[in-house]
Amino acid sequence: MNKTYNNNFTDELRQRLSIVDVISRRVPLTKKGQNYWGCCPFHNEKTPSFSVSEDKGFYHCFGCGEHGDIISFTMKSENVDFKTAIKELADMAGLPMPEYKPRDPAAVAREESYVQITDRAASIYQQKLFEPSGAHALEYIKKRGFTDDMIEKYRIGYAPKNNIISGTFNNVKPDALIATGLVRRGDYGLYDFFRDKLMFPIFNAHNQIVAFSGRSLDGSEPKYINTTDTELFHKRQTIFGFNFAREAIHRANRSIVVEGQIDAIQMQNHGFPETVAPLGTALTEDHIAILCKANRNITFCFDGDAAGQKAAVRACGIVLPFLRDNSDVKFAFVTGGKDPDEVLKTGGVDAMKKIIDSSVGLIDFLWDTTNKSYLISTPGGRSMAEKFLKSQIEKIVNVDFRREIENEYDSRKFNQWHKWNKKDNKLPQIQLPSVDEITQKTLVYIVNTYPELVERYGEFLSGLNINFDAEISNDLVLDVKSAEKYIVSLKLHKYIEKLQSDKKELVQLMLSGDAGAKSQIEKIDSDISTANEKLELLIND
Repeated sequence: MNKTYNNNFTDELRQRLSIVDVISRRVPLTKKGQNYWGCCPFHNEKTPSFSVSEDKGFYHCFGCGEHGDIISFTMKSENVDFKTAIKELADMAGLPMPEYKPRDPAAVAREESYVQITDRAASIYQQKLFEPSGAHALEYIKKRGFTDDMIEKYRIGYAPKNNIISGTFNNVKPDALIATGLVRRGDYGLYDFFRDKLMFPIFNAHNQIVAFSGRSLDGSEPKYINTTDTELFHKRQTIFGFNFAREAIHRANRSIVVEGQIDAIQMQNHGFPETVAPLGTALTEDHIAILCKANRNITFCFDGDAAGQKAAVRACGIVLPFLRDNSDVKFAFVTGGKDPDEVLKTGGVDAMKKIIDSSVGLIDFLWDTTNKSYLISTPGGRSMAEKFLKSQIEKIVNVDFRREIENEYDSRKFNQWHKWNKKDNKLPQIQLPSVDEITQKTLVYIVNTYPELVERYGEFLSGLNINFDAEISNDLVLDVKSAEKYIVSLKLHKYIEKLQSDKKELVQLMLSGDAGAKSQIEKIDSDISTANEKLELLIND
């Protein structure tokens, strides 16, 4: 039997690498319309007839008929075998080579059976949404502006409080059910992972349901829980709504990235069909690679609060290595404590369009971020700002483009830094929470050791501005219970700090004659007392 690489790995290579980047190393390409064109490397020609589609991942020569993808191009253009081509592409993508082995037919059959289970589960959830037990879920989604057509299109459903999946699929092997992430094994048998949740199916690029995202309906945190990684589903490589947005991204010549599933769906159905969202709070390099293969023009649309600003800074750092001279990356911010869903409800499509149209280009955003993060009115501050800018610019892979950006920033530093006026800044100050080194190391250890806690406390952890890809300390040993206690205690401490800060502001208002401030201070005192009691119980547990 001929040996082949696992299809998942070759698919990941195609997902990670842009065919334009691979081919342009050997063939000068020019963009005309939606495709790139150049002279075919496989036969002599003077008029370009060699077409490259970044969206589809294929090349085709209208002169000699050569056709293929990044793997076949590497094999043919460099006259190497399949294994050598895969190795070269893996090096480009920064991926370790997998074991060279045949694709297991049993694994293929397993994955197909998992898709059948997840698809049937989606149908069950859809049915439950319209039954009496799902009335509160249906009422919630209707109040959020979802029509029956939208519910049907996105196959939104309801997971009841009982174990509907483990009970219905009693003729399926338990290991198969567990492998889909729909159920887990407990002391008394299988139980459903999603219970009393509004259910959003997660589709892969082939429109197959591979996972779910469940939203809480009782106000409990976290708001969303997602299927944990499975053979079918890898959260870091899956973009919510991409299967619906793919063609629209091609037509609009851009993608819009928002923070949540509901925002993405509402945007797609109200004039912005090119909108997608990462799953959970963490945007990854894999997400950006997928989007850049579809189109290198990306508009990030985040909340205008401190958390949204930090998310934008993180997105900026991730997208920099993917920039090319034809990239148009922008940042838009929804202010006033709203999100895109609320803007569309209150202001309509025109209000949302104004926000998108007023987006800031990446070069300006990075410049503004640098000026707001460092005290550039002092030599020391300027030195630190220089180092930060340099570290970011070095992420840009395209040498010519990186040189142009360096020249642009050199000009700005010369003309602006000695005449800096903070009033000129249009973006709000980014408040970076202070987390000491020990706390950071502990959280990095917890996040990389207990992914289930990331699902539960992802929103809080993502707001701490910590690089969770940092090196894990070998000195730490925490069981999952102690790790969760650590996160909860830190969350309570942060909450108390916020309350105390709010109280100081209210005291000033009360002293200046604000009659309503006193009652608000009393409420905050009560909240601080309650939080301290919870903290004490947690410590003594």
